[in-house]
Amino acid sequence: MKKNILISTGGSGGHVVPATIFYEHLQGEFNMFMTSDDRGIKFLDKDKYNTEIIDTPKLSKNIFELPFKIILLLYSTIKSLFYLRRKKIDILISTGGYMSLPFCIASKILNIRLFLYEPNMVLGRSNKLFLSSCIKIFCYSDKIKKFPLKFKNKILLIPALLRKEFYIIEKTKNVDKEINLLIIGGSQGAKLFENIIESIVKIKKKYKLKIFHQTSVKNYMNLKNNYLLNNIESELFYFNENISEFMKKSNLCITRAGASTLAELIFLNLPHIAIPLPSAKDNHQLENALFYKELGCNWVLNQNEINDLNLTDQLINIIENKKEFLEKKNNMKNFSYQNTWNNINQKIINTINEN
Repeated sequence: MKKNILISTGGSGGHVVPATIFYEHLQGEFNMFMTSDDRGIKFLDKDKYNTEIIDTPKLSKNIFELPFKIILLLYSTIKSLFYLRRKKIDILISTGGYMSLPFCIASKILNIRLFLYEPNMVLGRSNKLFLSSCIKIFCYSDKIKKFPLKFKNKILLIPALLRKEFYIIEKTKNVDKEINLLIIGGSQGAKLFENIIESIVKIKKKYKLKIFHQTSVKNYMNLKNNYLLNNIESELFYFNENISEFMKKSNLCITRAGASTLAELIFLNLPHIAIPLPSAKDNHQLENALFYKELGCNWVLNQNEINDLNLTDQLINIIENKKEFLEKKNNMKNFSYQNTWNNINQKIINTINEN
């Protein structure tokens, strides 16, 4: 009889996208279920992934709101208990974040096997709470900061999780006379990347340039008008559109440093400047970016030190320094050569069956 597996996710695309990849790896071997909060549901197809919404309140630092939030968390945990029993769940996989707290608590109460997922180079706070009770934690590195030494044996190393379409994309081309620049702001459409027009205008004066720019609904028209005003060829798109289509058209990228996005860029050997989000919890985006920088796979810039002049200089240096550009591509290729769908598939399935 097939085991019933629940994947608990929600919040940002950085949590939801890996959850859908786990789901697709496991759906042939197990009966699959997924839960998400209200925020996360916009990043997935409810019917395709057999999803139910169970919302989780974000714990507030406001001392007056905290008692109310705790009551809501307890309510969500009770709902999670009923869900796990109703669906006869054997195994829970949590992709992290406060959204999964009620299910992790409920799984502990019901003695349901728990697997965690940590793609970042800093251990998430929610994952840390359940390290002692989880079976394994899927990670991309065993050098994760703030990871308790006594639980290191629970780390199960896997290549970075990628959507299936990435494995059939032709690797990116070199920069030459034409620059196809991809700008990725994450699921929130980072405001920083709406403010680099001056650098792009300067680059356009020197090279043939086309922009592919991920943005939010709120900033779409303002950004589009800016590009039109400066006579810059551009295509704008939202987070939930197929980003692989834009990656394969690009030969250079400016991005945040979310784990999923960096993994995709590395796999496609797409040279990129990472600008970590300073407000990311525990500065995990900076650690993600530095991990790949130390491997010679990218360039990293500090958001607080960026202006149109040094960003322009950095872009020109990358475009004209062909040797360094090719070295970055080669380092990415060497790092990701073992990342195949079948390799990850067997590793995940074997781990669950053996534990």
